Amino acid sequence: MANKKLLLVDTDCGLDDAMAVMMAFAAPNVQVLGITCCHGNTSIDNVCRNVLRVLKACKKTDIPVFRGASSSFLGQSLDSTDFHGKDGLGDVPDPSAPGLEHLQSEHAVNAMVRIVTEHTGQISLVALAPLTNVALASKMDPTFSTKLKDLYIMGGNMQARGNATVCGEFNFATDPEAAFIVLNQFVCPTYIATWEYTLSHVLSREFFDEWVSRDTAKACFMRTITKYSGNDKAVEQKDAKSCVEPDFNACDCYALAAAIDEGVVTEYIRCGVTVELQGSLTRGMMVLDTKNLLQKKNQAFVMKKCDIEKFKELLMPALA
Repeated sequence: MANKKLLLVDTDCGLDDAMAVMMAFAAPNVQVLGITCCHGNTSIDNVCRNVLRVLKACKKTDIPVFRGASSSFLGQSLDSTDFHGKDGLGDVPDPSAPGLEHLQSEHAVNAMVRIVTEHTGQISLVALAPLTNVALASKMDPTFSTKLKDLYIMGGNMQARGNATVCGEFNFATDPEAAFIVLNQFVCPTYIATWEYTLSHVLSREFFDEWVSRDTAKACFMRTITKYSGNDKAVEQKDAKSCVEPDFNACDCYALAAAIDEGVVTEYIRCGVTVELQGSLTRGMMVLDTKNLLQKKNQAFVMKKCDIEKFKELLMPALA
């Protein structure tokens, strides 16, 4: 692990989570110490199964996987639709997939606290799911965020543009209280890839087709699980006159890419951030305090511009 970036990945393993995890495995400068599972795109058991399938596809079954929170702080849930399939991974079950007996017995939150404590100041935590596990870790150990090197989040929004509610991005809107705790109580450097950031840097469908068409086992796995994804449904329903295919948005990969190589992000907005908890239409919306009215000591780095060619260079080896 000498000279390698140490990552701990928290995921609700849908299709883009799988892509991000595979990107991390392909990065020669990265060591993934563990994967913690959280509710979100699908049930917690499905999330765990999906992570185990990804590890099998990548021949990384030695990496420990931990079962985490099964619901939000308040027990509320959002309908994640079937974009990732009802099982979160394209609804293409694999009879030979590893079972839940391959999970570690330790709870994800306990494991998160333990691993970060064992490597104080060295771990980049990459949060690709609702922030329930991450917030719980800080409640279990109030010094948790001081022990992190940094935190990378895929979630939230910066222009009130929602994808799960009118004004809320899915990960934050699924557990607003958890997002509030993390954004208001964590003191480590925090980098956020928002919903709008990913929309501003989507890749072409042509790139996606090239990415998954290679003759490798991992590319075959990706073709299989994305066959009936939301993107492909959109292709089937595209306007016959325009024949314009939808772009490819691997949301979680943007946060993971920044953790691998900070040079992927070429511009940030640095300011205090928080989450609205009360609004009937804005609950779960991330708020950027660009005027510093909240006088927050720990200001987040909200990603604004991406070096898309460098991003592609990190993504391509994931299916090699």
